[in-house]
Amino acid sequence: MALVKFQNVLFLSILGLLSACSEAPKEPAPPASTSKATPLPVSPEPAKPVDDDGRPVIVAFGDSLSAGFGLEAGQSFPDQLQNLINAKNLKYRVVNQGISGDTTSGGVARIDQAVALKPKIVLLELGGNDGLRGIPVANIRKNLDTMIRRFKEAGATVVLVGITLPRNYGDDYIRGFEKNYSELAKEHSLTYVPFLLDGIWTPTGGTPGMLQDDGIHPTAKGTPVMAATVFKKIEKLLL
Repeated sequence: MALVKFQNVLFLSILGLLSACSEAPKEPAPPASTSKATPLPVSPEPAKPVDDDGRPVIVAFGDSLSAGFGLEAGQSFPDQLQNLINAKNLKYRVVNQGISGDTTSGGVARIDQAVALKPKIVLLELGGNDGLRGIPVANIRKNLDTMIRRFKEAGATVVLVGITLPRNYGDDYIRGFEKNYSELAKEHSLTYVPFLLDGIWTPTGGTPGMLQDDGIHPTAKGTPVMAATVFKKIEKLLL
């Protein structure tokens, strides 16, 4: 997930709102912009997967938190998840379809690429960048719902991976943002990871050594924690 600094910078410099869409009635309003938006890092396309070796595919369909922004090859959380799967002698192949800077609308636009892999399981990890842009909560929910339905129609088991926002986005907006994940997981009976950065980041700071200098993207020490958080939720699906 392409995010800007949560500490020092992010709390003083709120991203400008990029949405031109109107909000649904009674939907919590995103915060007003007080400064120029900081450009988000963007990778043009997800890493190319290794050749098909016959194992069922797990697709990590997300943003920079999946892509491994700022890390060396082999250090992303999908890579670490593959290590955990291998250690348990489970025959699954994790394919990283993370794109730094991606949003839920971007995910909808490129979903056919992931569906073409015929995934057994999809880790749907998108929405953080929408929230930082102040995209209306209803728009984010609609896009997530579209992707969930599309993946399920293709025969994949969807695991919904949640995230949160800096506290300066306001309680109402954050509450609505977070409810998107919990409510969609319940509505579609999905395996649900409430917070991908559990044990790594909190609104008041991060775990020493687990965050890069931007204050949000994990280091090579942080991604194994993320992988363990996800693996704990999906292990029963792999047996």
